[in-house]
Amino acid sequence: MLVTTESKAQGWRAVAVFDDRGDALLVVGRSSTQVRQMYAEAFTEVLDEEEREHVTAIQLQQWSGAPDAGRWTLKTTLKVPAPVSKVRVAA
Repeated sequence: MLVTTESKAQGWRAVAVFDDRGDALLVVGRSSTQVRQMYAEAFTEVLDEEEREHVTAIQLQQWSGAPDAGRWTLKTTLKVPAPVSKVRVAA
């Protein structure tokens, strides 16, 4: 049996887990390091303020198996980024 894999496959992803709805994909990358570097920025870009309030966890997942016959497996849980505080400027 010959199993071929993609060159430089996108084998890692960060997924937001909500308390009131289905999960949301934040970012996909080639390595866990790359995904760890990008997920906090993706968190604020992909999700609106109301969605961010309902995130209970961020999962780091890795693709396991052949490109056309595999599944995502949980590797660790990442820290949910802290909310960005709104700074008011006095006039």
